[in-house]
Amino acid sequence: MKAKAAIGNGSGGFEIDQIEVTQPEGREVLVRIRAAGVCHTDWDSLSWGRTIVLGHEGAGTIEATGPDVSELKPGDPVILNWAIPCGKCFYCDRGHQVQCENHPEVSPQRTLYQGKPIERSFSLGTMSEYTVVPEEALTKIEVAVPFTSASIVGCGVMTGVGSVLNAAKVTPGSSVAVLGTGGVGLNVIQGARLAGAGMIIAVDVKSEKLEMAKQFGATHTVQADPSDACLLNASEEVKKLTAGRGADYAFECTAIPELGAAPLAMVRHCGTAVQVSGIEQEIAIDMNLFEWDKIYINPLYGKCRPKIDFPRLLTFYRDGRLKLDELVTRTYPLEDLSQAFEDMHHGKNAKGVLLLD
Repeated sequence: MKAKAAIGNGSGGFEIDQIEVTQPEGREVLVRIRAAGVCHTDWDSLSWGRTIVLGHEGAGTIEATGPDVSELKPGDPVILNWAIPCGKCFYCDRGHQVQCENHPEVSPQRTLYQGKPIERSFSLGTMSEYTVVPEEALTKIEVAVPFTSASIVGCGVMTGVGSVLNAAKVTPGSSVAVLGTGGVGLNVIQGARLAGAGMIIAVDVKSEKLEMAKQFGATHTVQADPSDACLLNASEEVKKLTAGRGADYAFECTAIPELGAAPLAMVRHCGTAVQVSGIEQEIAIDMNLFEWDKIYINPLYGKCRPKIDFPRLLTFYRDGRLKLDELVTRTYPLEDLSQAFEDMHHGKNAKGVLLLD
């Protein structure tokens, strides 16, 4: 069948064009995408040097299944997961599914562009009306939730909340500092609230983003100066709020390489610093920031276990404990992806979502 999709050219550009999507085989599933989140990773994927169908966050409904699919049926609403676990390898067997060594994939032959096979971003390509994915990429939605809200669970929400609950294991009554209050940072704040943190300090350079942070659970705010190297001055403000010691936990959510060590300056002795935003560049770190007995961790995707974590997040949503609808600041038709990227870069949205229905 033909489908409209966003196609990245590998050199920084993209276009909206038609692709051909074939029927699923084996353990494959054909999904009709209803909504797709817009993420900085999608923008980065424009420059990966190869032509791809864009998008790695999404939710939709099952259109058809291969003969070997056992847990899903046509009509089921689902969330897509970009870190697809096989469930059987060394890491999956030890509960580290996001580190899976054998991520299941669907052959590029299932998607044709201009008559040739085309890769899908993270084997999903959610910025497309239809996609064919492995059964393991999908989690059935069991609660009432708009597709727009469900579509963002599989990246930013999972990364933020999971970094708090699964990775850092924030304890009730503790103090938490969150550096950067974009989409991921807001979900770290939500995770800290869910964990029962007693003080949640939002740190950002923009006052409007700090106001938004309060809506998601921040109890205190610190407006940083853009010229504050490694946020050392802001860290002094955090210490003033925490009896002069520093926070029990600090989470870096800025994606600014120069701030990779900043959470170390925010935490007390024996505190835990968490690098959430996936900085991969080389940076210099003053080892004095580790004094004394501080722990620095760098979790991937909130240590996601989709069959466990996605239902848990949706249960939080159903019970009114996790804000998802409020995170979706604006929706766009697929044809307005350029505007969605522009708004993302200017920090206008907590989260922008494409509508493909």
